[in-house]
Amino acid sequence: MVHIWLLAEQRDNETRVGLTPNGAAELMAAGISVSVEASPTRVIPDAAYQQAGCTMVPGHSWPDAPKDAIIFGLKELPEDGTPLPHRHIMFGHAFKGQPAGLRLLQRFKAGGGTLLDLEYLTDDNGRRLAAFGYWAGYAGAAVALKCWAAQQNGGIAGPIGAYESSTHLLADLQSDLVATGSHRPDALIIGALGRVGSGVADLCTAMGVATTKWDMAETSSGGPFPEVLAHALFFNCVLARPGTPVFVPGDTGTQDRRLSVIADIACDPDSDFSPIKVYDQTTTWETPALRVHDTPALDVTAIDNLPSMLPLESSEDYAEQLLPVLASLSKPDASVWSRAAAIYAQHIARL
Repeated sequence: MVHIWLLAEQRDNETRVGLTPNGAAELMAAGISVSVEASPTRVIPDAAYQQAGCTMVPGHSWPDAPKDAIIFGLKELPEDGTPLPHRHIMFGHAFKGQPAGLRLLQRFKAGGGTLLDLEYLTDDNGRRLAAFGYWAGYAGAAVALKCWAAQQNGGIAGPIGAYESSTHLLADLQSDLVATGSHRPDALIIGALGRVGSGVADLCTAMGVATTKWDMAETSSGGPFPEVLAHALFFNCVLARPGTPVFVPGDTGTQDRRLSVIADIACDPDSDFSPIKVYDQTTTWETPALRVHDTPALDVTAIDNLPSMLPLESSEDYAEQLLPVLASLSKPDASVWSRAAAIYAQHIARL
């Protein structure tokens, strides 16, 4: 029997979950066993999983789970160097040469486990089957506007937090913008046709921010792209990969520009392929803006768990997308999992 072990996330400000109680009940009805670690911070309470019939287990007990259990979580595991003998379903960020990712792969190699990366669960055409992208874009646009509003007041954006719903987020953001007056910035979105770009565009529309929407056709020339400098806000919604053009060169701060806030929602600054060359570190909930130039101000916001700002809506959306993929774990020859395992094997062989 397939056994899914839903772990309690251990990262700060991470309350999302990839499986709802209703989804767990569907999996169990299909013959899949579901264990759920207790978590005082998960956006969906333990009692709901217990009522759904899940087996409740102590929080952070996954290292001692049966070896045939499939450990399912979203974000990073503690970096303690221990070997990893289980199959893990998670966002590993380990296949693009990132230093932390290489350390994670070494742990899987040492333990004999397998990383089935959520980012690489695709259909036969290579399209991702489940993604948090829309809510990453939505929340990322909100943070960028908070950065812009702080600049209008001569400052830099302060700490952010999670919201009960998108309605609450919009009300809070509207208050910030109203305090700056009637003027609103304009924005350029690259990757506008994808999930992330759609979330950015919807938030901008709700806040009265005019947007220019670009995708592959507009960036096929390879750059440079002076249009980026001509907008107050720039949103990168394109994943870093070989061949991605540079959208923001390293000398952007000193150029003649209207650009004042860069939101790198794809957020992969330590990749050699990053299209944003003015920064090399993520920002945080406590410090959402990184000032990379002073006069005039240029801030970068690059938070790598943006959907956690709207944990319930993003969790329910993602879990609904992922549920049929998890259900296919009961089929040994399911192509989605075979592809994910093959990608892992390719990268582990290079160590």
